[in-house]
Amino acid sequence: MLLGIGMTPSGIMIAAVVALLLFGRRLPEVMRSLGKSVVEFKKGINESSDDNPSSRS
Repeated sequence: MLLGIGMTPSGIMIAAVVALLLFGRRLPEVMRSLGKSVVEFKKGINESSDDNPSSRS
């Protein structure tokens, strides 16, 4: 539960409105940066599992 809102459809709408109010025009840039961060994180996870052959079955 996020600040008592929950993950109901109305709660998601409230969170979206708050995000729009906070970030406004910068929201696409923020989401793009977040996506790039997730991709880099996944690359790091895959590289670390490739470096450690004992973790494979």
